[in-house]
Amino acid sequence: MDRMAAFFKKDTVLCIALILAAGSILAVPPDSEYLGYVDFRTLAILFGLMTVTAGLQKIGVFDQIAEKLLGHVQTARGIILSLTLLCFFSSMLITNDVALITFVPFTFIVLGMLGAEQRDRLLLPVVVMQTIAANLGSMLTPIGNPQNLYLYGKAGISVPAFLRLMLPYALLSLVLLVAWGLLLGRSCAQPPVFEKDTAQASPRREKGAAALLILYLALFILCLLAVGHILPWQAAFAAVLILVFLTDRQVLAKVDYALLLTFVGFFIFIGNVGRIPAFRAFLQSIIAGREIATAIAASQVISNVPAALLLSGFTEDFAGLIVGTNLGGLGTLIASMASLISYKRIAKEAGDRRGRYIALFTVGNLFFLAALVLLNVLISR
Repeated sequence: MDRMAAFFKKDTVLCIALILAAGSILAVPPDSEYLGYVDFRTLAILFGLMTVTAGLQKIGVFDQIAEKLLGHVQTARGIILSLTLLCFFSSMLITNDVALITFVPFTFIVLGMLGAEQRDRLLLPVVVMQTIAANLGSMLTPIGNPQNLYLYGKAGISVPAFLRLMLPYALLSLVLLVAWGLLLGRSCAQPPVFEKDTAQASPRREKGAAALLILYLALFILCLLAVGHILPWQAAFAAVLILVFLTDRQVLAKVDYALLLTFVGFFIFIGNVGRIPAFRAFLQSIIAGREIATAIAASQVISNVPAALLLSGFTEDFAGLIVGTNLGGLGTLIASMASLISYKRIAKEAGDRRGRYIALFTVGNLFFLAALVLLNVLISR
């Protein structure tokens, strides 16, 4: 029982997806249509991207980029903006959760070099800014987060069209983040110059790292070609699986298989309830014409990835769902599951300040959500 409780606590969204899938199977017994539920293209490309980013993280690529960038920064404002914008821009390519897994721990190291007083003053707001930045930066590209990859495939639009759809929101987010960083940095004294020996040892020094870097960059390009429908997704999936297994198979254990299973669970649930006429009509009546608002509201309760999977089965306005689920990643702590990465780190390193972190996180998220919703209203008019 304790193991089950621990598993549910660790992978809550996965458990909910499996419970919903199991319940829907009771209503719609398995048949040949089940194979049509699962979007294998999304799962394959998501697997490839997660594998590649795990490999790049293993050889220390992201840490090295961060260290070199911060090596040229010697002001409080520069440090704050660098740490924040690292998450904003990197999340466009390596997803919001990977950006936070990589750079939030790095932030603890960097701020620890500024002295106890400035570290205590900056830690919570900077981590909040990084979390918001990762969720906002990731919304610009089809590969920035899982729901974008899925909805991009469903919408059948081009990459430039996707970028045009989300660019206004990303630009406003960038302006607001920079303004926040500048204001936060005003009250801080000049920090000391960073010393190279303060950096953590990185696994990038391991033998063969250069060859692995070339391999993972090549595989990343293949994944991008698959996203853009230039290369068959089956070919990209096979290349990633075979080449990584032959050269760096330990990385395969770092893939978030729980996320892939979560997708499968929701695919089954959505496919089954879509075959129940009364339930389908009910959901369509709620969503129709209110895709953005519904997606934002649903994301606050079940997070934006499950919201995208659930709502996509009952509307054809995928552009509205793209905007709604990306904006919906702002708000509550679970609106974007990536936000929990930062919270868990704060709880571990500064547990006595969790309440202050949640308060600041909530205020910051609601401000950005309100600003982006207002922008959406203006665009709609």
